[in-house]
Amino acid sequence: MSSGTPVPFRGGGFRPTGKRGVGIAVFVVLVLIIEWGTRAGWISNLTLPRPSDVAATFVDLWQSGMLWQHLWPSLTRLLVGGALGISAGVGIGVLIGLFSYIRAGLVPLVAAIFPIPKIALLPLFVIWFGIDEASKYALIALGTFTPTVVATYGAVDNVDRTLVRMGQSFGLGWWSIVRKIVLPGALPGILSGLRVSVAIGIILLVAAEMLGSEYGIGSYILQAGALYDLERLFAGVVILSVLGVTTSAMIGAVERRVLRWRS
Repeated sequence: MSSGTPVPFRGGGFRPTGKRGVGIAVFVVLVLIIEWGTRAGWISNLTLPRPSDVAATFVDLWQSGMLWQHLWPSLTRLLVGGALGISAGVGIGVLIGLFSYIRAGLVPLVAAIFPIPKIALLPLFVIWFGIDEASKYALIALGTFTPTVVATYGAVDNVDRTLVRMGQSFGLGWWSIVRKIVLPGALPGILSGLRVSVAIGIILLVAAEMLGSEYGIGSYILQAGALYDLERLFAGVVILSVLGVTTSAMIGAVERRVLRWRS
């Protein structure tokens, strides 16, 4: 028997691995290109500000205390509204996935609400809840609720039914099957949907803060745009980007901790 090249093991499936530092390197190169272009003159300062000027604006925000004065209200609104919407979405999504009558009654309602641009409902929420914090919480909660509930009952539907039947054959009760098989099996899909929900929540946060808010990242961006202050405007956009990356990293950390069984 001739000895050939050993065949690599392929039973692990498609498992892409992260490459540390690649994303940061791409970001740094992009910033350097913009800095060079604005200094060389082939990128107009009326189109893009210099990254160094945006960094100087960050320093001014930090030293003056305005950074936390705008960031803290935004974090509070996102946390409260997102917690309400996501918790309700996960709970109702699980119920839809488990019970046929609840599915028959609520799926058409969710399907009717889901495609509505939630920003269009902001004036209605202002009428219902006033222009204070309640309308902002309600908008973010509704915006995070609909994608969460869709992702959750879809994840429950995609749980391998062979595992459910195996649990039944071992004599597990209904609640034990839900707790030990259905919910762990649905968790990857729920967490993936959570990324989308948080991103939508940040978008709606900015929209809500642009209407009747003295402080907040959305209000800060609106004020900078009205003054055509591109450095402040891009500083606000970068803050939102960092917020999105941070929340995504937190969800990723939760995934790595609770989904170790997938590796």
